[in-house]
Amino acid sequence: MKVFDFDNTLYHGESSVDLALYMIKTNRKIIKYLPSIFFNLIKYKLCTVDKRKMVRVVNNFMRNALRDKNELFDAVDGFWKENRRKLDRRMLKRIDKDDVIITAGPDFLIYGIRDILNTDNIICSSIDPDKMKVRYLNFGANKAKRYKELYGDKSIDCFYTDSFNDKALMDISERVFIVKKGRLRRIK
Repeated sequence: MKVFDFDNTLYHGESSVDLALYMIKTNRKIIKYLPSIFFNLIKYKLCTVDKRKMVRVVNNFMRNALRDKNELFDAVDGFWKENRRKLDRRMLKRIDKDDVIITAGPDFLIYGIRDILNTDNIICSSIDPDKMKVRYLNFGANKAKRYKELYGDKSIDCFYTDSFNDKALMDISERVFIVKKGRLRRIK
């Protein structure tokens, strides 16, 4: 089985950040939250972000910047029409129906393109749209924890990611590839 991270692996960029930027067109309140989003994105890239703080930041953004759950769902279709081009077609071709995509990205965003991901095995962060809060942040060690809950000890033959934030998944994978702009570098 192959396992794929999503952002900067299958998608060129951070899809959640791109969604927030896309949503500014219809909700200027989001601009106020961009410094916090980018600050935490930098901490994420440096592998220094705290999961609890990340949940607080996301919850604060959803409760205070967004009008309601419909704003999220309405934005997803338009977002993917505009940003589908950022999907890496060569990486998507590597995915078989039994493979897994695992991401910190929110379920409502990833499920918006489920039909072109070549697999129904998608593990992502879970958002309660009615309460506008994170149910489960699928980030860092939580990715490996969730994988094990769903697949037990089923081995990961190849894991594709862009980030050492996925070290817990790297540790349980036979082979690991770092993906940078569509280029693969085997590190394990």
